[in-house]
Amino acid sequence: MDKFLYVAMSGAKQGMNALAVRANNLANANTDGFKSDMTQARSMQAFGEGLPTRVFSMIESPGSNFNGGPIRTTGRELDIAVKGDGWIAVQATDGSEAYTRAGSLHFDSTGLLLNSRNTPIMGDAGPIVLPLPIDSVQISDNGIISVRPKGATAEVFEEVGQIKFVNPGNDQMMRGEDGLFRLMSGQPAPRDPAIEIESGAIEGSNVNSVHEMVAMIDIQRQYEMQVKMMKNAEEADRSSTSLMRIS
Repeated sequence: MDKFLYVAMSGAKQGMNALAVRANNLANANTDGFKSDMTQARSMQAFGEGLPTRVFSMIESPGSNFNGGPIRTTGRELDIAVKGDGWIAVQATDGSEAYTRAGSLHFDSTGLLLNSRNTPIMGDAGPIVLPLPIDSVQISDNGIISVRPKGATAEVFEEVGQIKFVNPGNDQMMRGEDGLFRLMSGQPAPRDPAIEIESGAIEGSNVNSVHEMVAMIDIQRQYEMQVKMMKNAEEADRSSTSLMRIS
């Protein structure tokens, strides 16, 4: 009887974990460049003292869905969207290099180029800093940033840096706790000069809201089923206890 209860209990717990993953996906349905997480269930044998006679269910995230999100044209000069595979290099809060697809950029009062999460955008020599004051910014298809100094004529543009784009392969990428992606090896990826971007556009989230809602409903039904199984185990245990007393 305890085996029955153990499987149901672990199934209900892991169902809550799966629900949290799906809820996080749904919450980021409007987050630029967001890649949804996937979930899968499998059975695991419990090892400990004595024989491994218990099996429990486990929900895990085997990775993220790297399909591209919809490209939305904004016309804003600091918005960029990566065409096809590839990533924008940024500097994480711990100083390490990380990668994202969020391309809605801006710069602060010091000229530091940031994305919508206020994460610094990286070039080959580190975070990119624009020389202020400036009147206009242009970003070419290969990420070269040109600025027109304040007061300069319309045709005067100066190159001040180039955004680092990488493409190590999606199978080498994993999401960190901060939501940014990194190489599984922990090393920075080399620049890929073949990557091109679309200026004046941003990539939206690849979350399918309807799919996530349906998945959440399915997980909730599974959770209810596991709870009913626990109640059935309790009733069966009471019945067996009553029979033992009668005998």
